Amino acid sequence: MTLARRAIGAAFRILTTLLCRVDHTQLNRVPAQGPLIVITNHVGLVEIPLLYVHLRPRPVTGFVAAKRWRQRWLRSLLTLFDAIPLRRGEADIAALRQGLERLKAGQVVIIMPEGTRSGDGQLQQGHAGVVFLALRSGAPLLPIVHYGSERLVGNLRRGRRAYVRFLVGQPFTFDTRGAKITRQMRRQMVDEAMYQMATLLPPVYRGAYADLEQATQTHIALHGG
Repeated sequence: MTLARRAIGAAFRILTTLLCRVDHTQLNRVPAQGPLIVITNHVGLVEIPLLYVHLRPRPVTGFVAAKRWRQRWLRSLLTLFDAIPLRRGEADIAALRQGLERLKAGQVVIIMPEGTRSGDGQLQQGHAGVVFLALRSGAPLLPIVHYGSERLVGNLRRGRRAYVRFLVGQPFTFDTRGAKITRQMRRQMVDEAMYQMATLLPPVYRGAYADLEQATQTHIALHGG
C-alpha cells in the first residue's frame, strides 16, 4: 500500500468516526482471503469509505459511476484507490472485465446492484451486472447490508452522530442448473440475490423486496451455515 493511500485511509477512518457510530462487529465474518464479490445496498456516499476502512487490510475495490471521474479532485482519489468506472444504463463490458481481473487477483470487489443511491435506505430493484460478474468469475457473493446512514445529515444538524449498523449474510454462488441463461433467468438471479440482502434488513428498509414470501432460491447455492 502506498503512503498516500495509507494517509487517505487514515483520514477516512477519522472522518467516519466523527460522523458515525458504527457497529461493524459482523464484518469480522468476511473471509480473510480469496476472491469475493460483496453486494451491498446503496443509501448514500458514507457507506463507501466505511466499507473500505472496515474491510482493510484486504485489497478492496468497487464499481463507481463513470461520471464521478469528471471531477478532478474526485478522479484523483478514485484512481488512487483503484476504483472501477462504470457507465450506467448500458452493458459496460470494459468495467466488468476490470472486475474480473481484480477477482482473479484475489481482491474484494464491491458492487451495489441497485445502481443508484436510494437516499432513504429503501431497497430498489437490482440490476443484472452482478450476475455476469459472478458467473464469469465463479467467485462467491457475500451480502453485506447497512442502515442508519440515511439519518446522517439530519443527525449532524442536531449535533449528533448517525448510528450505522452493518449486517453480514451467508456467502453464495449462482447455479444455472445447466440451463441456458435467459433474460428471465438473469432477472430471477438478481432478485434472489436482492432477497438475500432484504432478509438481513429490518422490514422498514426492504423496499421493493418487502414481501419475503416472494423470495426464491432456485439459482442460489448457499455456502456454509
